[in-house]
Amino acid sequence: MNTKELVCLAARLADGKKAENIKVIDLGGLSSLCDYILIATATSKPHLDAVEEEISKKLKELGYYKLNRDGGDSNLWRVSDYGGFLAHVMTQEARDFYALDKIFSFGKEINFNEPVKKAAKKKSAAKKTAVKKATAPKTAAAKKTASKTAVKKTAAKKTTAKKAVSKKTAAQKTAAAKKTASKK
Repeated sequence: MNTKELVCLAARLADGKKAENIKVIDLGGLSSLCDYILIATATSKPHLDAVEEEISKKLKELGYYKLNRDGGDSNLWRVSDYGGFLAHVMTQEARDFYALDKIFSFGKEINFNEPVKKAAKKKSAAKKTAVKKATAPKTAAAKKTASKTAVKKTAAKKTTAKKAVSKKTAAQKTAAAKKTASKK
């Protein structure tokens, strides 16, 4: 899952817990902090706890863990760092005071409910087809050459095996001769 899909999932999870005024801002390499910012408003401390916990729990199930967390047991604001994105869950009071929406206004707000674009799916399908074509023989002549090569390799293996057997037989004959000579 790429970072955009991950932050959009986190936003949908916040939405599922009834967070309000949810925004996902694409910073598109414009910030050294991260690539995306998620901002969601909670209506109370228990609501803040529930939204943060839901995001954390579900992402953990998918194998994505917080790199850092700030806000402890704050009644106003929690921030979780997932590397590629920061998830800010805050009360309306904190949101108005800190004005993160304005601070990150240079980024582009994206629709977190938007499905994965079809262009990305087409690209992936085209890549798979190209790999299949590259590994498969293209013409009858190519198939014939591949077949000849396989036959030659098999013949070479058989010859090597015969040589090994004949060496073994010669060694056995020598050992038997030595045994006989030592008995006399």
